[in-house]
Amino acid sequence: MMELRRSIRLLFLVIKWNVLLSFTLFFLLNNIATASVQNNSCQKNTLFNIGAGVFDITGPAAEEAMMGYAMMNQQSAGILQRLWARAFVIESPCNGKRVVLVNVDLGQVFQGMTQQVVRKLHEKYGNLYNDENVLLTAIHTHSGPGGYSTYTLYNLTTLGFSPENFNAIVDGIVAAIGRAHNNMAPSEIKLAEGQLQGISHNRSPEAYLLNPKSERDKYPADVDTQMTLVRFDKKDGRQIGMINWFPLHGVSMNNKNHLINGDNKGYAEYLFEKDFDSDYGPDAFVAAFAQANAGDVSPNPYGHEGGEGLQGIAAVELAGKPQYQKAKDLFDDAATAVTGGVDYRHSFVAMDDVSVDPIYTNGQPQKTCSAAIGVSMLAGTQDGEGVGAQGLTCDTVNQTLPDFICQLTTTTCQGAKPIAVQLGQMKPYRWTPNILPLQIVKIGNLVIVAVPIEVTTMSGRRIKATVADHLSKSEENHIVIAALSNAYAGYVATNQEYQMQRYEGASTHFGPWELSSLQQNYAKLAQALTDNKPVEAGQEPPDLLNVQFNLQPGVVLDDKPFAKQFGDVYQNVNAHYKPGDTVTAIFWGGHPKNNYHIQDSFLEVQYLMNGQWNTIRLDRDWDTEYHWQRNGVSYSLITIVWRMPKDISPGQYRIVHHGDWKSGWNGKISAYTGYSASFTVG
Repeated sequence: MMELRRSIRLLFLVIKWNVLLSFTLFFLLNNIATASVQNNSCQKNTLFNIGAGVFDITGPAAEEAMMGYAMMNQQSAGILQRLWARAFVIESPCNGKRVVLVNVDLGQVFQGMTQQVVRKLHEKYGNLYNDENVLLTAIHTHSGPGGYSTYTLYNLTTLGFSPENFNAIVDGIVAAIGRAHNNMAPSEIKLAEGQLQGISHNRSPEAYLLNPKSERDKYPADVDTQMTLVRFDKKDGRQIGMINWFPLHGVSMNNKNHLINGDNKGYAEYLFEKDFDSDYGPDAFVAAFAQANAGDVSPNPYGHEGGEGLQGIAAVELAGKPQYQKAKDLFDDAATAVTGGVDYRHSFVAMDDVSVDPIYTNGQPQKTCSAAIGVSMLAGTQDGEGVGAQGLTCDTVNQTLPDFICQLTTTTCQGAKPIAVQLGQMKPYRWTPNILPLQIVKIGNLVIVAVPIEVTTMSGRRIKATVADHLSKSEENHIVIAALSNAYAGYVATNQEYQMQRYEGASTHFGPWELSSLQQNYAKLAQALTDNKPVEAGQEPPDLLNVQFNLQPGVVLDDKPFAKQFGDVYQNVNAHYKPGDTVTAIFWGGHPKNNYHIQDSFLEVQYLMNGQWNTIRLDRDWDTEYHWQRNGVSYSLITIVWRMPKDISPGQYRIVHHGDWKSGWNGKISAYTGYSASFTVG
């Protein structure tokens, strides 16, 4: 009887496992079939739903340390050009997936920004947008106000965190995405690639030469000169916008500049959008010039800084106009249809604790390190020099610094790097992020590798080659690096470049095998795309928004001389000018921190036509300048400059200034407007 029961029990177990196995096989085969159907249905797809949107993210135009050169005395003091978030939402109907691409006129995209943008998108759209399908990337201008990181290292020179600037940026990005979301319509994507030579220079050529000769011989130069561009056109023929990727640092303006602007890429964006009469409204044409592997690439010839004032404007134009012209040529000639569906993979990786497989190293297992910056990072670069010298390694440091510095500070993990600051060991919070978002976005056969770091030329080439090795060979993929994306943690140099410890190597936070760890992780993402498999989400980074400090004083009050009103003229214009002259008017005004004038302007240039004053320029225009200067304790002098083009129409003009002042009695902020005298041009 006992044996019979055992036999029956065994029979039931066999039946149970067979049923479970059958169901498992059914679901696996069904998923494979579904994926195959999706891939087949997307294989020749050329139709996408696309929307574009742009929104103002210009922050405090006075008394906010600028982000990029880490110079505390480089405070914003006006506007040469407004900063913008340019967004594209792209969906493939063949599989229902969508991505968001946002290019921002900022020095960096910091992790806190991305966290807040995704959070606000979730509140607005539910689960439609998330970490996986939102890509935020920065053009890397060094001429924007700072204080918008939630990590200490990047707020040291800004005297802490600026919630007002942070919110202006986050809200502007969300607004740009909202416009793109609302503008979605059936569209096509065309791609073009071309070479742009003569405007980029490797600022660490000695380090580049340490890369293997066999590797260097594969490439024509020590900088990448290819621009990759995609244009977006609605099915009805209306042009929506474009985005291109080209590696060039935003340092045409040097660290003595105090006017907010987008540097060479911001200028190129302005020129391109001007060709389409963009009004930066809800339906505006959007032109985004995105950053690529420009970690060691400068617009300034090796050994020379960028400029300031008129010299800086000329330097911006020298590097920006060729990018605009090449982009226009590619835009006009773009004929290769982007085909396929939208897909993406994203993973959070603890970059200070990666075990790297020997195939990505020197043949031995390696590990990454707790974040640290080297002594040579403090030296800066030729684009913005700091303290000390580049190229200080633990082999050479005893020639300039006591040898015990390396003995005291440098771990075996960090190798050649004499450590200046142990970023990853700081308490209560690390000074820079250790958990970073790694992401690949695939739009048809366009593959965007989003890297939360500044990537040197050869580092970018290696990442692209690794990704290419793990993508399907059945389609011709166009791979681009989108650097400074979704978060920011310094630089990455190749292991060979790292050994020289120039600025880029000293700024490689996670040690000599950081690039290898990135290659390993991007290989996993690319392979997961190819195999249509998920990847581990990874541990989310901490949200540090509520533990910030701010030592930057706000506006207490605005005042003016007795018998003067806000907006009164301090120095008026001349009566007559010739085309090509520079017009200047100075007003008694208020502090620009009282109101950032988002989607607005601190100035107007007006032209008299048929008895009516018509606005022909705003502070977003390249030939106008808005300057703020403190006068005494609480007075503000506002200087408006218009560098007239040589082909300006003759006639009557005037300068208008808009501002806001803060009462010292009740804290109320009130708007005012000032007018110059009219002047004749001709």
